[in-house]
Amino acid sequence: MTSSWRRTIGNVRSFVGNATGGLRGGPNLASWVVAGTLAYFLWIKPAQELKREQEEKAALAAASDPYRYVEKRKPIPDPQETGLIYGNKNRAKKPEE
Repeated sequence: MTSSWRRTIGNVRSFVGNATGGLRGGPNLASWVVAGTLAYFLWIKPAQELKREQEEKAALAAASDPYRYVEKRKPIPDPQETGLIYGNKNRAKKPEE
């Protein structure tokens, strides 16, 4: 019984070691640092910059058209009949006969 859990732990360690390329210690850590740095500069940072540029363009477009319609009030959720109610239009209907 004792050898069963030891074998399981050994199998898990072996799997993790193989999944990380079979490297141990310093070289393994260094390879993960290099891979993470490359991923950041090739995928994450350009995506963040693109998002920031799109937000800046949207802000400039919104500022350039002062007469653009902007919804200033949030609709009140009404799960009964109509879905959304603006302001004080929550009137009860007469019962149908």
